[in-house]
Formats: sequence, structure tokens, C-alpha cells
Amino acid sequence: MNKLKLVFATNNANKLKEVQAMLTNFEIVSLAEINCFDDIPETALTLEGNAILKANFITQKFGLNCFADDTGLEVEALNNEPGVYSARYAGKENNADKNMKKLLKELGENSNRKAQFRTAIALNLNGKQYIFEGICKGTILKEKKGNFGFGYDPLFVPKGFSTTFAEMDMNTKSTISHRGKAIEKLVTFLTTKS
Repeated sequence: MNKLKLVFATNNANKLKEVQAMLTNFEIVSLAEINCFDDIPETALTLEGNAILKANFITQKFGLNCFADDTGLEVEALNNEPGVYSARYAGKENNADKNMKKLLKELGENSNRKAQFRTAIALNLNGKQYIFEGICKGTILKEKKGNFGFGYDPLFVPKGFSTTFAEMDMNTKSTISHRGKAIEKLVTFLTTKS
């Protein structure tokens, strides 16, 4: 039986690996594999909006079924910032260390360290669009811990755990993470559709 082929509209190799490990029953193709090297605009004011922009760009330009995600870290004491600007919080170069430094500086000694990671996925499949969301609640540490993961993972401890995302192996992280939860909804949907 042929696996359903889906383009994952990302240039983030870490994200791609994480998602391919979770969607083993599908052929997940990267942007590079379809020769898409465009800088896809992420100009929406919401995570859902950015996911839709990316998915629509691929479907319109290449005519392929695809999905795209946008993820943000929402910190309660910072009015849910950095949110949609998470990747470029400290500047356009998407530097994780600078982003984390800025976040820690903004939070300072604030005792409210509550935060959540939120992922929105837009799936374009056979001319229809579907949206999925995953949320992982937790807290922000005062210093980085762990060497795995990417982005803000070394600062984020998910609720019910004593270790950061960056201290967890990929399998553990993907079962509890925001992206894991959104992908799980995507997989359930695709499994019942195909």
C-alpha cells in the first residue's frame, strides 16, 4: 500500500526529524525535497495565521498536500509574549541563545514563571483545510538545563515533570509536547481519512 505523501512546510531540521519519527505511516517530505527554497512569509499575527500562510503557499505554488506548523512560547507574566514572535524574539536571525537570554532578562526575578508552548498546524488535504492545536503547560527556569531539543527547550519544564525538554530524549518529549499533541490530532485525523 502506498503511503500518503505530505509535504511538511519547514526548513527546521530538528522539527522535521521530530515529526517524521511520529508520522511513520506517512511519507513526510521536506521543503528541500520538493525544491522549495523560498522564504515563506510568516506575517500573520497569530500562530494559526502563520501556519495557514505557509501551508497555502506550498499548496498554491506546488499543488501538493501539505501541512505547516507555527509554535510559540507564551509566558503568562509577559502578556503571553514572545508568542508568535518566539523564533525571532531577540532579532531576525532566529538565535536560540539570544532569545533565551532576552526572555530571562524580561522575566527577571518575577515569581510567576508559568508558561505554555502552543503549536498550531494547518493541513491542506485534497482541497480542504484543517486546523489542529496542541498545548503544553509548564514553567520557565532561571537558567538553562540540558543539551537536547532546540529553541527554548533548556528553560522549559513541562507540568508534572522535574526536567526540561532539553533534558528529555525525543520519544519522551514527543509524547507530552505541544507539537506532539498537535501531531497526534493530525495523525488521528489522517488515519481515519485514509
